[in-house]
Amino acid sequence: MSSPGLLWLCCTPACAAGLDPQQLTLWWGLPFAGVLLSIAAVPLIAPDFWHHHFGKIAGLWALGLLLPFALRFGLTETTHQIAHALLLEYLPFMVLLFALYTIAGGIHVAADLRASPRTNLALLGIGTALASVMGTTGAAMLMIRPVIRANATRRYQTHVVVFFIFLVANVGGALTPLGDPPLFLGFLQGVHFFWTTQYLLLPTLMVSALLFALFFAVDTYFMRRETPTEPSGYALDGKVRIDGKINFLLLAASVAAVLMSGLWNPGRSLSLLGTPLEWQNLLRDGLLMLLALASLALTPAPVRRDNEFNWFPMQEVAKLFACIFLTIFPVIAILRAGDQGALGDVVRLVTDSRGQPVPALYFWCAGLLSAFLDNAPTYLVFFNMAGGDPAHLMGAGAKLLEAISAGAVFMGALTYIGNAPNFMVRAVAVHQGVRMPGFFAYMGWSLACLMPCFLLVSWVFFR
Repeated sequence: MSSPGLLWLCCTPACAAGLDPQQLTLWWGLPFAGVLLSIAAVPLIAPDFWHHHFGKIAGLWALGLLLPFALRFGLTETTHQIAHALLLEYLPFMVLLFALYTIAGGIHVAADLRASPRTNLALLGIGTALASVMGTTGAAMLMIRPVIRANATRRYQTHVVVFFIFLVANVGGALTPLGDPPLFLGFLQGVHFFWTTQYLLLPTLMVSALLFALFFAVDTYFMRRETPTEPSGYALDGKVRIDGKINFLLLAASVAAVLMSGLWNPGRSLSLLGTPLEWQNLLRDGLLMLLALASLALTPAPVRRDNEFNWFPMQEVAKLFACIFLTIFPVIAILRAGDQGALGDVVRLVTDSRGQPVPALYFWCAGLLSAFLDNAPTYLVFFNMAGGDPAHLMGAGAKLLEAISAGAVFMGALTYIGNAPNFMVRAVAVHQGVRMPGFFAYMGWSLACLMPCFLLVSWVFFR
């Protein structure tokens, strides 16, 4: 009974030495910053090297934290922190992404459409509406190819894909935890499933309406500049075919599984490595895995082949986010220390003279950092900066949580690295022959189109 393996499995928080966040300096956040900066910079500097070695690079940053942490605070405390990060946050996060990516990849929309501003607006509207139901990744991968095919004969296509990233890959995912990874992390922290639907509905409608109107004007302008040799007066010809329809049922079942975990609480849990795993969450994750496997078994191979389905995006996300979750816990601990911790100046930056948090500052700080550091971990950092108590943040602190959620989801669209689907959409578009803007050229588009929308949202909802 005293074997190392059993001692490892029986480790509990009571066994751990305990971590005093006030003991942590900013140096413990360096590996987390290193992972995120590597994601932002290395693909631009050495894309081939990154493509083949991104897992190793991120893994080195994770080891750069865990080994010194174990030496400083002990193996027991390190084991507890790793187990908490992987079992409570990373694995549920990845299971949901895997299920949505797999199931959405089994739906192929074959649409024989010719583009017009109205047709494109309808396609973007469908994708935006689907994003909160099947996730921004699922909706983006489902809709991007029909959008590109519809515009294949046009000279000017870039703006269509850019607005697609704004709306389908980001803004549209703001209404449920299924929609965007930051909101699912909030759900895992205890935020109710329909809380975001209630509180982010009006900001989402405002941003979406403004972007739809702007897109229609821009698309109309570019349509009028098409050369006479290209088709004019584009119109739908009515030929739309959807293959892999069984996956819509599997998507509905996925929504039901996530809802179940938020509504049913038997009050029982399983302890593993000192980390309590609640039965409803274990059941949810098991059901999601079964639904993903069912999609793989029931979807005809030609459907996924037509979608050019492959596992590389999931492999990339799995490796990078494992290292992100393993390196973020010291940052979260420091933020939990409030103004007494090493990030006290940052905490004070988003508060007023009385020490009260300012929602508008949370909106902008969480949002702008999400644009460059990936919006999922950034949301988690600001969620904990705001206290990390879901009951308070859904009640008296609702305006604060609304600002953090809106900032993380909306401003993930500002750069290619702000949200995982952004790069995925760009890669598909480039593969299909669309001339996509580079990193900074894309930021030119996003700043011109999105910043006025965000300024208005900040003034209306968070002042």
